[in-house]
Amino acid sequence: MRNDLSGLDQFDQAILTALAEDGRISVTDLARKIGLSKSPTQARLKRLEADGIITGYRAMLDPIRLGLDHVAFVEVRLTDTREKALAEFNAAVRKVAEIEQAHMIASNFDYLLKIRTRSMSEYRTVLAEKISSLPHVANTSTFVAMEAVKETGLLAPLENG
Repeated sequence: MRNDLSGLDQFDQAILTALAEDGRISVTDLARKIGLSKSPTQARLKRLEADGIITGYRAMLDPIRLGLDHVAFVEVRLTDTREKALAEFNAAVRKVAEIEQAHMIASNFDYLLKIRTRSMSEYRTVLAEKISSLPHVANTSTFVAMEAVKETGLLAPLENG
């Protein structure tokens, strides 16, 4: 899996930027915006999808309007960090709907989880019944977010160099 942008030219990057701003843009409008005709734009779009650079399209939902305004970050320490234990933990994490993000961390703890729920009491239930019962969990520490200052996805590809 390539993780650099050396294979992306200015048109590819323009496509990614436009789609990050508006994932519902038509191919015709996208072509006009990036300065190519429709056929080469469509071919580039298909290549970016086939190469796994564009991994899908989705609606961005406002969690606050959906009543999911309680955010907690949880440090997780595992009892075992061998590859098999990590794989078991990762697989179990992917099944917990309330875990919005999970990152393996190079620190004095092993994972940082972002949990989104409706309330503190709902979070306590998720922690007790789901997070604490994940495979190999030794202990957790919770940090409750008071306000999201910035919360966006990738809006444009990183520049080369």
